[in-house]
Amino acid sequence: MRIGVPSEIKVHEYRVGLVPAGVRELTGAGHEVLIQSGAGVGIGVADAAYRAVGARIVPGAADVFAGADLVVKVKEPQPAECALLRRGQVLFTYLHLAPDPEQARAVMKSGATAIAYETVTHEGGLPLLTPMSEVAGRMSVQVGATCLQKANGGSGVLLGGVPGVLPAKVVILGGGVAGTHAAQMAVGMHADVTVVDRSLGRLRQLSEQFGCALRTAYSTTATIERLVAEADLVIGAVLIAGAAAPKLITRAMLSSMQPGSVLVDIAIDQGGCFETSRATTHAEPTFVVDGVVHYCVANMPGAVARTSTFALTNATLPYVRRIADLGWEEALRRDAGFAAGLNVHAGAITHAAVADSLGLPLAPSPIRAG
Repeated sequence: MRIGVPSEIKVHEYRVGLVPAGVRELTGAGHEVLIQSGAGVGIGVADAAYRAVGARIVPGAADVFAGADLVVKVKEPQPAECALLRRGQVLFTYLHLAPDPEQARAVMKSGATAIAYETVTHEGGLPLLTPMSEVAGRMSVQVGATCLQKANGGSGVLLGGVPGVLPAKVVILGGGVAGTHAAQMAVGMHADVTVVDRSLGRLRQLSEQFGCALRTAYSTTATIERLVAEADLVIGAVLIAGAAAPKLITRAMLSSMQPGSVLVDIAIDQGGCFETSRATTHAEPTFVVDGVVHYCVANMPGAVARTSTFALTNATLPYVRRIADLGWEEALRRDAGFAAGLNVHAGAITHAAVADSLGLPLAPSPIRAG
């Protein structure tokens, strides 16, 4: 199979779909790999490193899309990239279609088969979303602490405080992968940390993991209202696979927050979990509503592109290899969790949560059970 990797074109996105080690695995198995010139520069990998393991370097994105049977990316295709997709081609990337009807329509119009990293499942988890959830969770505390600095519009509170001065109050909505990694960082910085979740089982696990260094709270509207009013930093880390994120903090709740407090929305790729959220970029990462600083960058892990790329491709490479070796239909037929990644085929939405969020008809899966 011919696999193509274009350069990412989203604002300040430096990750890349394959690293040289992955290319070597694919070329060693007899596949051809096309890499757009400069695709790896953002993570410190030159064209020569790809060429040395058997990749063919091509000058532009159009050459990649025209020549590839399988396109492997990181972020959702931008309009110019959607225009290059074609019927019969497979796209394997993060899609996040639920909050983005325009992109959904463009991918459907292309006729391509689109498999989304974020909805692939394995043993109850999301193996291709997990690495970036880990990165985003850790980053959320880092960027939140920076946003709290007075020069950045924050209240001027140091996350961990100092002897004689109380630490910042950090509230984390969601105790999944991203929320847990956010908690690890916030606790490590000696903040006053509370994790809110609606799973009592998960809250028990977090309590056992962190002990008295962390507080837990069951998620109700009243609980969120109370905690948000007292918080210096709120991190939104909720996820419903494939679906739009629930709005847990309303505009009305902002009026109870202290001026200069900070909201970091990890769920912004799925539409965001704050009513006032709107996607931002690394070029202009924040905005202020009612005195509250919002950080809503839709590709947070792109800021630490080298770490993120290696973490992501460690997880995605086995799936890329299966598509290349078996073809997408057989690869998905053999693995129901992989088949859950199929979002678009033959101009229609094939994932129930995505279809429901977009208000579009759900097409039957083209994958026959094995």
